[in-house]
Amino acid sequence: MKVLWEKEIPAESIVVSPRPVWKCRTCPMYGKRPSCPPHAPDWRETREWVRHFRRALIIKFEIDMERFEEEKREAILYLLRREAELFREGKLYAMALFPGNCNLCDDCPFERGEPCRLPAKVRPSIDAVGIEIGELVGIDFSESVLYGMVLIE
Repeated sequence: MKVLWEKEIPAESIVVSPRPVWKCRTCPMYGKRPSCPPHAPDWRETREWVRHFRRALIIKFEIDMERFEEEKREAILYLLRREAELFREGKLYAMALFPGNCNLCDDCPFERGEPCRLPAKVRPSIDAVGIEIGELVGIDFSESVLYGMVLIE
């Protein structure tokens, strides 16, 4: 995993709609992870929540598709570190959003109906809460990349 860039954007440019959430319903992980719908906040709640932020950070990660799960986990851990750094800088409400479902654990107990092992680290996925990432970045499906976000303040 390699961070290609970090870009700060005004939070008012974030588009929130039901479209990404409906797309989540086609994913085989739908409902299986705590970062996914229906366990993630509703898109309407997200729309209201995002209005209370002024800035966000979008992070583009290059990943090796042959090591997808491991590299996605590295990206998620990077996002959590950035959130913690921002918190230490006084951005008390900084919040990371994952690039897809949580994969912090190799064997997710949540999938078996058991409690999550890392509830303090799980964050919703960008799509699960209705954020249209394609409105913020140029999606090029020939690239092996993931996008994460941290709402800052």
